Amino acid sequence: MAEPPGLRDERGEGAPGAPAPASPCLADNRLNLDVYPDGCGHFLQLLERHRGDLARVEFVRLSSNDRLLGTALGALPLLRSLKSLVLKGGHARDEFGSRRPGSLTSLPPDFGNLRCLTHLDLSFNRLSTLPSCIPHLRSLRVLLVNHNSLEALPEDFGCLSKLTFFSAMRNQLKGLPRSIGELAALQDLYLSENALEYLPEEVGNLHSCTELDLSGNRLANIPDSLANLKCLRRLHLHSNLLVTVPASLASLPNLSRLDLQNNRLRAVPPEIQTSPFVRLRGNPLGESEPSPRPAFLVQLGTPSFTVTSEGCRVFLDCGICFCFPPGAASVPLCVHFRTLEPDPRWVKLRHHDVLLSPVLELQPHGLEFQQEVEIWMPFASPQTLQQREVVVRTFSGQSWSDLRTKKHVACCSVLHFSWFLVVSRLVENECKVPAEGTLLFSSVDPDIKVVFPPGVTEETRSVKLQVCEITADTGCRASPLLCLSQDCPADFLRPVRIQLPLPLGVTGLNLDRSRLRLLHGDLQGQTWDDITSQVVLEFTHLYAIFEVTHFSWYWLWYTTKTYIGGIAKKVYERLRMYQVNFIALQRKKDPEQVLLQCVPKHKVDPVLKKLQDRYRGPEPSDMVEMFEGEQFFAAFERGISIDMDRPDCVDGRLSFIFYSHLKNMKEIYVTSPVDRKGQAVKGQVSFYRGAVPESVPEEASRRRKGPDSLWLATLPIKLPRLKSRSGDNSSPLNGFSFPPLNLGNAETGYLTQANLLSIARRVGGDWQTIGLNLGFSYQQIERIGEDLDKQILDMLFSWAKQNSEDPNCVEKLITAMKESGRQDIADEIEAIIELGRQKYRESIRRVGLEQESSTEDSATAMV
Repeated sequence: MAEPPGLRDERGEGAPGAPAPASPCLADNRLNLDVYPDGCGHFLQLLERHRGDLARVEFVRLSSNDRLLGTALGALPLLRSLKSLVLKGGHARDEFGSRRPGSLTSLPPDFGNLRCLTHLDLSFNRLSTLPSCIPHLRSLRVLLVNHNSLEALPEDFGCLSKLTFFSAMRNQLKGLPRSIGELAALQDLYLSENALEYLPEEVGNLHSCTELDLSGNRLANIPDSLANLKCLRRLHLHSNLLVTVPASLASLPNLSRLDLQNNRLRAVPPEIQTSPFVRLRGNPLGESEPSPRPAFLVQLGTPSFTVTSEGCRVFLDCGICFCFPPGAASVPLCVHFRTLEPDPRWVKLRHHDVLLSPVLELQPHGLEFQQEVEIWMPFASPQTLQQREVVVRTFSGQSWSDLRTKKHVACCSVLHFSWFLVVSRLVENECKVPAEGTLLFSSVDPDIKVVFPPGVTEETRSVKLQVCEITADTGCRASPLLCLSQDCPADFLRPVRIQLPLPLGVTGLNLDRSRLRLLHGDLQGQTWDDITSQVVLEFTHLYAIFEVTHFSWYWLWYTTKTYIGGIAKKVYERLRMYQVNFIALQRKKDPEQVLLQCVPKHKVDPVLKKLQDRYRGPEPSDMVEMFEGEQFFAAFERGISIDMDRPDCVDGRLSFIFYSHLKNMKEIYVTSPVDRKGQAVKGQVSFYRGAVPESVPEEASRRRKGPDSLWLATLPIKLPRLKSRSGDNSSPLNGFSFPPLNLGNAETGYLTQANLLSIARRVGGDWQTIGLNLGFSYQQIERIGEDLDKQILDMLFSWAKQNSEDPNCVEKLITAMKESGRQDIADEIEAIIELGRQKYRESIRRVGLEQESSTEDSATAMV
């Protein structure tokens, strides 16, 4: 996108020889306060002490993340000479280093009195409607409202008759007012990544428009009136739903670029298709309208589905969907699937990766399809997508690799099946560097640039750039962390020029060069060296510029401390840690059902609010720090125990793996060997550290060793006193006789009579809902006796006897539990079945009957 007029002026330095300003913040007639943590406070102080100097101010920049923004807004209309005002958010960072939108939701009405204002930037804020004062700014020429939540523009928007530049990228606009055609002076209009479904015919009245960006919307067609834009040079319509475009677009005399990529165009007028400036990739040109492909939903518990040569769309109840085009499978093919809990022993995350989904395994492995199959995977939404991107990874049996993934959605296309998962990684910008040189900049922070001069390399190289935003320690300030890598081990033949923004609050006007350090880190972040004396640092008002010949991590620090390498190393380690709390809650209807969860600190309150109707328990534990992919255990103590015959139970302790964006939750059933008829049992659950991920620095993992460092937290668990029944002092399950039975089969896992008895103890007051979901009628449930324990047992064993010959009976039981809100019992049944499957496979392997498949065996062993 072209840089709007006036932006360069407001960032420029004061003219040489200009008199010293009243404050270091005030340069000539410019007041740049957005780089200061308390910029609005500085502004209010200046207004109080130097009101006369501020009368001539024409350019002001403030951060809308500032806590005093509201007070400053009330004072800004006093600057009658103001020409340019920037109130952008995104300057502050959350605990994950992500940009926070500003707090701006509106502007005071008297802003409309700023008669000289020509440039207004309100990007990265929380605007849901355009402030009503803006149409009254009749001198306004440049307006930016990118990255807000605007759903519509006001009908009087056309009053801005002098507007030449308008950008509202990444909002939620669904339409445009008809008055937009009254903006006769408008030259640049950027409306990409909104939700536009239509354009008014009046858009064709923008006769001065030279660039129009409508990409990333939901437009199915565009009005013929666009052919009236005779000054138009660039028209961006990619990533919409267009099925046709007017042939008259080819007659626009000044058009030099028409981007129609990634639409639904099946036919394009010859005048457009033959034009050299038209881009059409990603459209099904020449294809006939496809006949509707069959679509079906795979019900819960069904582990497979069949695909034919006709193609189909398949939706799994867990949210995963597939799109098999016609001819993808030449013969009917049975596809098996399952989801696996990620295990850090084989799910290797890279630096700053965040896991967003379980592992999806699809079989048969290695079979190649005739056409690419689309896979859509649901995932936990990361904190922000601005600095990160979602990618699907696949496992080859040896290593994980990234697949080309559609932007912001976990959708990929593959020719064969394997293991898949979704991760969030730092946004990666890549380019090819030829001998002639090139320019690479960050899409996260365009102020970060890398310039490759001519002669920098003899052969073309591939270079990647990633940026990680951070918050430094108290007393220190730091720039974004820049990582550069390449596919060639050799250094560059000529120095590469790098531009980094100065740390927040530091400008060329207040810079103390003795306090600025340039750090260089190895690609693993293990060591950080101060290379300030080894390079030549140049400074502008907002940037530091230096040259290097090899790539790694680079970081600017502004501090008076001397041991900066050690400080940076600790800060870098904390980038990969998460502050978490543990919760242990008991179900109100059945206190023996316990929910355990490890929750990131910022999610604790929403999680507890969601669970409070069904669970009760102690306050969450104190905060502790954990790495992504770190193992921990839960152990019940002081008279409380759990069933040890579980796949996730190790030495009597329940095993967890912490992933910041997954649930890290398990519901289990606890018992007590103590006689509870006399009194309640006051026990506890304690959490302990386990294995640390391999990628964690050695020094950080060393601090996790030793007996005192393993304990994390302890929370109380209380099992109430059992009420004795009249005339019955024995166990409530005694006295009932049930025939022996096995549900399922050896290969898929059995549910035995003992398993059903254990499940019956956990059903409690939900038994009628479960019975209805198992297929019993209301009349049948009413005929079951009055004793609660006998009711439950009669219902379960009656159902089991009727369905013992059904191969899908176990899946039906799991479905009924989930539909009844008893996910804990469903998980317990699935764990029993999985344990049975493992024992069956082990027995087959011992007698040498298992089919040879080296890749599958190795991967299964790791799982």
